[in-house]
Amino acid sequence: MSLKAIEWVGSITGLVGAGLLATNSPLSGYGFVAFLASNLCWFIFGYKTRAYGLLVMQVGFTLTSILGIWRWLI
Repeated sequence: MSLKAIEWVGSITGLVGAGLLATNSPLSGYGFVAFLASNLCWFIFGYKTRAYGLLVMQVGFTLTSILGIWRWLI
């Protein structure tokens, strides 16, 4: 997958995740799954572009996504 595609998938999945969480519906938990996909894309993008601040932020966001998924499933 190209770097441009990774960037766009990261953006779109992040927006989908935010939208799902904002609905406060039974599907809201899937927002954390979408965020996790977004985190992975942005991590790859940050690594390949040497954007280390973005990498650090994505590590933190990945942890919150995992926590959200864990709390949603319990």
